[in-house]
Amino acid sequence: MARLNQHKPSLILVDTILVNKIYVIRGVKVMLDRDLAAMYGIETKVLKQAVKRNIERFPEDFMFQMSLDEFRNWRSQFVTSNSPDLMGLRYAPFCFTEQGVAMLSGVINSAKAIAMNIAIMRAFVAIRKLSLTNKLMIEKLQKLEDKIDSHDVQLNQIYDAIENLLDDKSEKESIPKTRKRIGFKPDDL
Repeated sequence: MARLNQHKPSLILVDTILVNKIYVIRGVKVMLDRDLAAMYGIETKVLKQAVKRNIERFPEDFMFQMSLDEFRNWRSQFVTSNSPDLMGLRYAPFCFTEQGVAMLSGVINSAKAIAMNIAIMRAFVAIRKLSLTNKLMIEKLQKLEDKIDSHDVQLNQIYDAIENLLDDKSEKESIPKTRKRIGFKPDDL
């Protein structure tokens, strides 16, 4: 039992690293070829060659290559192309969706690649769960806000009614009592 607990921090670290390597490009969560190659312990060109040899396994919704404009925009977000984060990113990278990463496990067949694919799939699932949780929280907050807004309207109506009652009472008090008293009077005996 103690051995499992010793490995948890490293799993959390791996999950965090994986989540940080998932980007949104064209509105889709993807991982770049260079990041995947590094995780699999192979060169980027080896990964690209394996994909090109099995291109029929990677339709557009599994893998796409960044356009020149996307690539320029991507590179412009970093100060220099020689930074450690950009080493090897001289050509527009292949972007793999969750399904594309799963398909890579059939193309790159090593123990490390299989283990990394499992970890990557778990990271995608964790992101999906987090997104769903955020969506549910937003919906709950919206319902609460709508409820509070309706309460504000009802409270304003109550305040208006109380003000009208107080105005009516003050008007009645200001009317002089010059009316003749109705009912039995002791003087009438």
